Amino acid sequence: MAKTMNEPGRLTRTYADGEWHDGSPPVLAPDSQAMWLSSIVFDGARSIGRHIPDLDLHCRRVNRSAEILGLNPTLEAAEIEALARDGMKAFPPDIDLYICPMYYAEDGFITPVAESTKFVLSIYEAPLPEPAGFSACLSSFRRPDRDQAPTEAKASCLYPNVARAVQEARDKGFDTAVVLDPFGNVAEFAYTNLFFTRDGQIVTPAPNGTFLNGITRQRVIQLLAADGTEVEERTVDYGELAEADELFSTGNYSKIMPCIRLDTRDLQPGPVYERVRALYMEFAEGC
Repeated sequence: MAKTMNEPGRLTRTYADGEWHDGSPPVLAPDSQAMWLSSIVFDGARSIGRHIPDLDLHCRRVNRSAEILGLNPTLEAAEIEALARDGMKAFPPDIDLYICPMYYAEDGFITPVAESTKFVLSIYEAPLPEPAGFSACLSSFRRPDRDQAPTEAKASCLYPNVARAVQEARDKGFDTAVVLDPFGNVAEFAYTNLFFTRDGQIVTPAPNGTFLNGITRQRVIQLLAADGTEVEERTVDYGELAEADELFSTGNYSKIMPCIRLDTRDLQPGPVYERVRALYMEFAEGC
């Protein structure tokens, strides 16, 4: 497998135009609709060693995201899953991978021509980040509402706004940001879902169409319920985070991560975070 240009030494395989390629081959032409009008959707599943939690759900979601943007999913979710498992066989069994299926439009002016939809699957080496924790501050940028952007899709066009929030936070000396929804309530961290605890209660913002109801988020809620702990999903005010006992994120790339500083307040990974991470990793090992 070839090295990629954007990260020397990273092992990568790409399925494009009906066959596997070593490395990351060029797929977008300058006049592709997706290049200049951004009709691209993607998803990301993670393998931890050879364990791939919820791969089927990620494959279903990329097809749903394609439909939301007016693209035509050219493969069934089960076919994408089978391709991913096939592509993983070329990698050493002990490395962590990121599995990224994508659809994009080749033709169209403003609106994509659905029949021109292309499928690409990228699999590359991506070690699971160590749970060292991260810092966050409040962003001045907000998540759009569902009538302002395709918020229910995992669409590339949403990520420049995510990047603005992250860059703003980094300029202030933080790792990431807490982003509000259009109504002034907490939506999520810039690109991960948000949970906090207070007096033994676990709380997370209720999905309201302004942020993705993440697959890892849903899995954590299910695992906690099976473990005898209910999660309260409701509207969250930013001031509540300042009084939280614990604050942590869920997301596919890093899975479960503790927030160790919010604004000027230091936090410690607590027993709820530790339990959630242990439950998830136990679940992942069975996949």
